[in-house]
Amino acid sequence: MVSPILANIALNGIESIHRSKAKGQIIEPSVRYADDMVIILKPKDNAIEILERISEFLRKRGMQVSQKKTKITAATDGFDFLGWHFKVQKNGKFKSTPSVDNFKAFRKKVKHIVNNSNYGSIVKAQKLSPIVRGWRNYHKFCKMDGSKHSLWFLNHRTYTVFTKESKHTRQSSEKLIKKAFPLVPNSENKHVMVQGIKSPYDGNLTCWSKRNSKLYDGHTSKALTKQNHKCASCGLKFIGEERVHLHHRDGNHDNWKPNNLEALHESCHDYRHMSKTER
Repeated sequence: MVSPILANIALNGIESIHRSKAKGQIIEPSVRYADDMVIILKPKDNAIEILERISEFLRKRGMQVSQKKTKITAATDGFDFLGWHFKVQKNGKFKSTPSVDNFKAFRKKVKHIVNNSNYGSIVKAQKLSPIVRGWRNYHKFCKMDGSKHSLWFLNHRTYTVFTKESKHTRQSSEKLIKKAFPLVPNSENKHVMVQGIKSPYDGNLTCWSKRNSKLYDGHTSKALTKQNHKCASCGLKFIGEERVHLHHRDGNHDNWKPNNLEALHESCHDYRHMSKTER
């Protein structure tokens, strides 16, 4: 597996292989994340020729196109990219949903926790919460209605398992379910693309920090806004790939009052807990 940074360095310029005109301007109709890439073609474009030029670009860098992962398909037939399934519907509208493989992998993680007899329902809810929130956050710009992607069936199955424990009532089980399956607001097709000339290291720390902060919601989002998107420990902006952790200042994870919560870099959060252990 190639490091995303190394992939970006090696593949810099590959987007310029295919160019198109739109409203009198030259554009590069492609989307790339590290070494994964989608090139958008018009009916008159020669897909085979463009693929050959891409192969030559890679050959000069000691790489080659993955025959297994590469395919030419119509947008109306749909395609998977980075865990999403994209498709242009018959009415001409664009639709994106979690891909089948992505949803299957997520469901497997949830079922593994729910069916684990070593955990009680309280522990199960604690373990499910970050997994469900992370998955919903990742797909927050997808179409997530319907019983499948709303997780109704997983929710109901988990509720049934929780209610089997004699110490829980219907009300306490429902409370745990809300904790295990936290809601995340979604807005289909509202994702803002990053321009090819932009980089988290271009000096615009405020812009990138605010953009990364949009990956979070609820208490974390409020803490980030309150802190002006700066880490409460080191004071630096949140850029790069390091995750934001929500820290309970008094150590009580049941105390969700705003003045008890602060957003930290993952490494800063770890250091806080290490320092407490040493003391």
